[in-house]
Amino acid sequence: MINTNNKILKRIYKDRYYYYLLIPATAYFIIFHYIPIYGVKLAFEKYRIFGGNQWVGLAYFEELFTSPAFYKALMNTIIISGLKLLIGMPVPLILAILINEVNNKYFKKYVQSVVYIPHFLSWVVIAGIFTMILSPVNGMVNEIVKAFGGTPVSFMTSTKHFRGVLVVSELWRSAGWDSILYTAALSNIDPTLYEAAKIDGANRWQRNIYITLPELLKTMIVVFILNLGFFLNAGFDQVFNMMNDSVISVADIIDIYAYRIGLLNMNYSYATAVGLFKGVIGMILIITVNKIAKKNDAGGLY
Repeated sequence: MINTNNKILKRIYKDRYYYYLLIPATAYFIIFHYIPIYGVKLAFEKYRIFGGNQWVGLAYFEELFTSPAFYKALMNTIIISGLKLLIGMPVPLILAILINEVNNKYFKKYVQSVVYIPHFLSWVVIAGIFTMILSPVNGMVNEIVKAFGGTPVSFMTSTKHFRGVLVVSELWRSAGWDSILYTAALSNIDPTLYEAAKIDGANRWQRNIYITLPELLKTMIVVFILNLGFFLNAGFDQVFNMMNDSVISVADIIDIYAYRIGLLNMNYSYATAVGLFKGVIGMILIITVNKIAKKNDAGGLY
């Protein structure tokens, strides 16, 4: 036992510089993710600037579940997140497969760089880009619409089109970055499987259907589980920077609702209850789907 511990300590010391790299990330999670958990108790108290907080139990949750505005925000969140999940899951997978099919390594690196770049743009910049592109006056999209004899559409102020704008902008920003995980998984597939299938007469489409997709199934499930954990996070930064009063009826998601109630109206306890509700639902979704995946031998997080 002592010899084993000594070996472990020697190995840690040998690789100490790699462990040093973990310090900033560990500090970040402790300071900004774990310590704030203590503030969850505010959801069960009436916040007072002076005189100390008053314990109210589940009063704010009762108010939450009887609020029509909350249910409207919840429905908007489910619709937007559902659309992002439905469309955002297959697109990175398809993109990774297409990139993997490129034989020219220089062109492949160029394509990868181009599709990764949007991920590093802030939503402030992306909101400005889409506002210009979709402008009903001289936006590129509406210029094309007018060229084909159509009527310009104000996408950014239309309740009919705004959710579509959110989905498309999210897809443009994250599809390339999200494809990295699939690209890494593709590199681990045994190339002899493709060679054997090619000898048997399988074309490229058949090789992807019968080899690539089954080999990526566990990765797809892990990505799906992770996305479900953030299902009620419809994207505060995105919606906050792109929404306006004309589309608030379809864009008022839970995060915006909590921001409005908590910061603007200074009802911090109620906003904390909203955040706790989100966290609990996310945890339940992750645990449930992970158990189902493990039960069916389809992989999982743990």
